[in-house]
Amino acid sequence: MYGTAWKKEQTARLVELAVTVGFKAIDTANQLIHYQEALVGDALLALARKAVKREDLFLQTKFTSSDGQGGQEPYDASASITEQVEQSFASSLNHLHTSFIDSYVLHAPYSRRGLSDADWEVWAAFENLYASGKTKMIGVSNISAPQLALLCERAHVKPMMVQNRCFAQFGWDYHVREICRAQNIIYQGFSLLTANVQFINRPEIRDIAKRLSTGPAQVIFRFAMQIGMLPLTGTTSEQHMREDLTAEQLQPLTPEEMQLIETIAL
Repeated sequence: MYGTAWKKEQTARLVELAVTVGFKAIDTANQLIHYQEALVGDALLALARKAVKREDLFLQTKFTSSDGQGGQEPYDASASITEQVEQSFASSLNHLHTSFIDSYVLHAPYSRRGLSDADWEVWAAFENLYASGKTKMIGVSNISAPQLALLCERAHVKPMMVQNRCFAQFGWDYHVREICRAQNIIYQGFSLLTANVQFINRPEIRDIAKRLSTGPAQVIFRFAMQIGMLPLTGTTSEQHMREDLTAEQLQPLTPEEMQLIETIAL
């Protein structure tokens, strides 16, 4: 999946490039301080002129609470949370020039521990969007294992996607991934490279890369796929985009290599 955070005015160019070189899934958010969702939409219009069909792409965007908007809410911040979700979703449809979203994600729970009344109101609004068919999947980002377990236990419609920053020192988000595996939730890992720079260039990783005739980054993406993760990359380099896509075709890592990477920071 290609991530569009922090691309600013380069967003449209980079999304168009990513799809042209082979990416089929795009992640964005209706959050102006970190994303330019409308520029993702501009890229989609340009791609449509090149005969890239909307149905051939997987679009994921997010609802971000007022606390994470930096005063640039794409909705009426004085409205109820349910109305905020509805307004943000409608804005995303407009930005992306589409009648449906493939995956709609809560950017983060409102609190660090547990789930608040606000979280449950958001999730009820998400469930309504899912029931309407306007989004094909619903999910949550930046969530802890206890919060995810609670959401799965009490929600009428369980999350179908989880997107978390993935740290090697926490076992590559082992506890959240285990819940996802048990609940048949797709786990998306972001910052796989930037959050783990001190480990990626270790000699052991370079040895694996040499065996596979690839780079350390692609080894990490291959590892992520083998443990059941959907990795995100946000590279701005066309060469790196192409290289990252090769990870799916790499020879599988051996059990010993998998164990080495899974425990490299422990």
